[in-house]
Amino acid sequence: MPVYVNRTLNLKKIKLIGFDMDYTLVRYNIEIFERLAHQQAVRILVEDFGYPEGIRSLPFDKDRAIVGLVIDTRNGNMLKLSRFGKVKSACHGLEHIHYRKVRDLYQSVAIDLSHPDYIPLDTSFAISYGVLYSQLVDEKSRGMKLPDFRTLAQDIHSAINTAHQDGSIKDIVLDDLDRFVISDPKIPQLLERYADYGKKLMIITNSDYAYTRRILDYSITPHLKSHSHWSEVFDLVVTLADKPLFFQEQRRFLAIDPETGCMKNHEGPVTHGIYQGGWFKKLQNDMGLAGNEILYMGDHIYGDVVAIKKLCDWRTGLVLGDLERELEGIRKAKPIQSQIDELSKKKSRLEREINRLDIARYEGSDPEPGELDRLFENIEGINNRISVLLGEYRSNFNPIWGEVLRSGNEESRYADQIISYACVYMTRISDLFDYSPKTYFRPLRRTMAHEQDE
Repeated sequence: MPVYVNRTLNLKKIKLIGFDMDYTLVRYNIEIFERLAHQQAVRILVEDFGYPEGIRSLPFDKDRAIVGLVIDTRNGNMLKLSRFGKVKSACHGLEHIHYRKVRDLYQSVAIDLSHPDYIPLDTSFAISYGVLYSQLVDEKSRGMKLPDFRTLAQDIHSAINTAHQDGSIKDIVLDDLDRFVISDPKIPQLLERYADYGKKLMIITNSDYAYTRRILDYSITPHLKSHSHWSEVFDLVVTLADKPLFFQEQRRFLAIDPETGCMKNHEGPVTHGIYQGGWFKKLQNDMGLAGNEILYMGDHIYGDVVAIKKLCDWRTGLVLGDLERELEGIRKAKPIQSQIDELSKKKSRLEREINRLDIARYEGSDPEPGELDRLFENIEGINNRISVLLGEYRSNFNPIWGEVLRSGNEESRYADQIISYACVYMTRISDLFDYSPKTYFRPLRRTMAHEQDE
């Protein structure tokens, strides 16, 4: 797969390349992993929060949520926003909300995501959250005794966090790595290539050291050719980084003994080794690098990309696993989109003719009898044909939410964040394998509205 470029990035000038671990350096089978998270969250809700036993039978349906959606905890709705923050489609529980009701409810006002009522689903780890929230809202609507919508969101968040922290998820993953982790031998080979080219490498992950070590022992070490262990490839490894706080708050680094996992307060520069916690500014200063000499890549649009661009001047890359499915859908739908484009151009020409006749009538020149009726009938026919084609087009994407990166004809909120904050983006880290570590990535010239063909 290609690497997609939003702004120029000269790898030759990059001296330190950092990676998130989960869903970035390490690829998971999303459906299997998120089904496990869903199951464990349901169990915790029943056993620890007193939720009804009936929710144990809720199935996991991955299509119920995609990255980039927003939960409205006041109304119990799941929203898909355009790049302008407008609600383009919505579901209440498992039911689609008619666009007229969406319009009445949200008044076409841009959604302010800084408001506590709204929770964005900005990573693959949030898929289970979105699926379970939709299901519980649906059960509540059907009469099951459940808390209010806001408490539902809080409880699900707590249950999923608990499942990640207490070993409910990690222990099962570590006991069956072949099932949960997708082996990608190109990634370790890519890392060795970067090291051979003189690039320093680091990991900054929110996972703890014990889990990080086991996962990298499985996914990286067996595929190395010129190193015996993943720890030889990376200059720095930061675990339990608590991103985005790693980029927001000044905190101490704890040094980790790689053999025992024991920690102690670290004094002095951070230039090599394995750590817990810390702060980006000290790391950058101790490495003696300018921010634009560091490239960091991750899968979380806020914690790994937006926060970095807002708080420091590191270069950024986003790994978007859902993009692979999206690209396949775009390829299949391309002939349909071509037909829609041609019909839309024809419709525009007819509308311009109607406008011309309207101005002429205003100036005293009446159109020929029936001419306007004929034009409006042609437009109605085009609209009907476009409607059918749009149904065929949507069938190539998520059956509930459509494309991740589009909301109708507009870019989605998620796409706008990628455009605004990610220097480059890709489906997986190994997409970089076909590019030299000296590649100069340049974006294509963007076409503005006034530059497009009529």
